[in-house]
Amino acid sequence: MSQSFVPPLDLQSLLSPHREAIAEAVSEVIASCGYILGPKVEAFEQAFAAYCEAPHCIGVNSGTSALHLATRLLDIGPGDEVITTPYTFASSAWCVSYQGATPVFADIDPATFCLDPAAVEAAITPRTKAIVAVHLYGHPCEMDALKAICDKHGLALIEDAAQAHGARYKGKRVGSLGNMTCFSFYPTKNLPCAGEGGALVTDSDELDSHGRALRNHGSIERYFHHEVGYNYRMEALQGAVLGVLLPHLEGWTQARQRIAHRYHELLDGLPLELPREAEGCESVYHLYTVRAPERDKLIANLKEQGVGTSNHYPRAMHLQPCYEGLGYKEGSMPVAEKAAQQAVNLPMFPTMTDEQQDRVCAALRAYFR
Repeated sequence: MSQSFVPPLDLQSLLSPHREAIAEAVSEVIASCGYILGPKVEAFEQAFAAYCEAPHCIGVNSGTSALHLATRLLDIGPGDEVITTPYTFASSAWCVSYQGATPVFADIDPATFCLDPAAVEAAITPRTKAIVAVHLYGHPCEMDALKAICDKHGLALIEDAAQAHGARYKGKRVGSLGNMTCFSFYPTKNLPCAGEGGALVTDSDELDSHGRALRNHGSIERYFHHEVGYNYRMEALQGAVLGVLLPHLEGWTQARQRIAHRYHELLDGLPLELPREAEGCESVYHLYTVRAPERDKLIANLKEQGVGTSNHYPRAMHLQPCYEGLGYKEGSMPVAEKAAQQAVNLPMFPTMTDEQQDRVCAALRAYFR
């Protein structure tokens, strides 16, 4: 058996079969000299909207920009509060802060790492305007409960699906469940581009037309600016790459699910908390995240055995220095804080071989012996 290092992610093996098609699509963009938006981006927008089972997709330059557009489109501003998870990447909160509003954190479900609806309801005040529901690690949030809360209190619901391309909740794709859904195509994501990229998906004609203007300097007609906008346009090169790779996403998702289910079987019985899908949810396993009481010791041991890991996220957002002014303390979000101390991501990528996975599991068994 080969003893080569098993990486947490192997982009080269994933993209190598598609290099010629990517190069051809990129060459077409270069030959056209149309580097911003244009036909490649428009074609991808249409294809990705169809994939998400939604009418509209707005291609932008990052997932962070997509989230910011969502809060701007909802007229969130100073004095408003938006509830989100403390166990996420910073952009889920940045989009609130960018608008001068206040992010309010609610604790997570210990089984799924997603927002706990009961904690969300407890965090609502008269100033609450929206919820940003993060489908973390590729697992959908409990959307029925969150939508019921939004309906009860008159709130908007933004899906942060940066890690959940193609995930399903009760048969429906994420992207068709809230008011707007935000995606990232950062190279490590389930659908990667060749740099930064993102998208905002919606079923609203009004939000679509307004969002397209805002991403393009607030302009519908060139050099006429009806409001202050942003330079959030997707580059044609990224649209070209995404257009080549999108048809392969479903196959990659099935491979991730197969690998995850194999992990379930091979790791059963070890003193680890394994990820499980909640009823009605279909995860796309952006990450395969387990919990271990002595996480850092485990990471060091696996590295010595030639197994790479990653850690999303070692410090919850409510304890980040940038949000000290919000008044949260250690113990404010006990479930998220425990996850930050115990969670570790095992190698997970669609081209992972059974041999590589066997090595990971053998290393874990050796550690626990």
